[in-house]
Amino acid sequence: MSLSHYLSFTRHEWAPLRGKTPLTLNESDLQDLRGLNERLDLDEVRDIYLPLSRLLNLYVAASQQLGLVTDTFLGNTAAHVPFIIGIAGSVAVGKSTTARVLRALLARWPNHPKVDLVTTDGFIFPNRVLIERGIMSRKGFPESYDVKRLIEFMVAVKSGEPEVDAPTYSHVAYDIVPGQFQSVRAPNILVVEGLNVLQTGAQVAGKPARSFVSDFFDFSIYIDADEADIERWYVERFLSLRGSVFSNPASYFHKYASLSDADAVAEARRIWREINGLNLHENVLPTRERAQLILEKATDHRISSVQLRKI
Repeated sequence: MSLSHYLSFTRHEWAPLRGKTPLTLNESDLQDLRGLNERLDLDEVRDIYLPLSRLLNLYVAASQQLGLVTDTFLGNTAAHVPFIIGIAGSVAVGKSTTARVLRALLARWPNHPKVDLVTTDGFIFPNRVLIERGIMSRKGFPESYDVKRLIEFMVAVKSGEPEVDAPTYSHVAYDIVPGQFQSVRAPNILVVEGLNVLQTGAQVAGKPARSFVSDFFDFSIYIDADEADIERWYVERFLSLRGSVFSNPASYFHKYASLSDADAVAEARRIWREINGLNLHENVLPTRERAQLILEKATDHRISSVQLRKI
């Protein structure tokens, strides 16, 4: 008999764990939460995300109670410390959609109404730095991130700083937006989403990092799927973007807008093979079992099973 440090649930087994948690989203809400070419409906929210929001609410409540216990022991009132959730997974697997749905659901619980969402894209070095270092084609790989700045951000948030700024990334310009920031103002919960959030082995100033992003997480999630499906979703997204974002002359990828269907598919598969697929194998997938919860997607983008790490 094989042993595992995870409890495994089929979709059918997971869904009833929502208990009496009410469905607080409607179809109109999903229009703003749904990712490009992703299948997200109210059944998915009801069966998968409601039980998960209930679980996270229980974790947050326990964390808040532990904070009160510590305050009582110390005889003072400590600074407000947010509960931090990390979400990891491959490019095109649906991390951003999961992050947005959880943010929307968790903000509707009465004991933690302020929920912020930050992506680690903002902590990628600006293109000029990547070009200077000869790693422009390695964007998304560990060496492309300003790990020092990301760790400093996490330290400030977890220390209860009243306001912490995160750099802003533009997917149109494919670059950091100079002088533009996202302010995180003492949320009850912070969701941090990105390729690299569960990775270890990062370096700061050429030396091994003493801290990792995941050190600051109270709960972590990995979005998983068969690689063939993720590659197909990436190609489908590339084709959709060709007729939307890529058609914008200001887009970094405007050169792809005029490609034929066949050429666009070939280029998307090349990018996957040489960049995103390689990064998945070398850096992202190895972090899968560092997560406390794994959401496994089927070929239709719907979550088919859930694995929860045993306490």
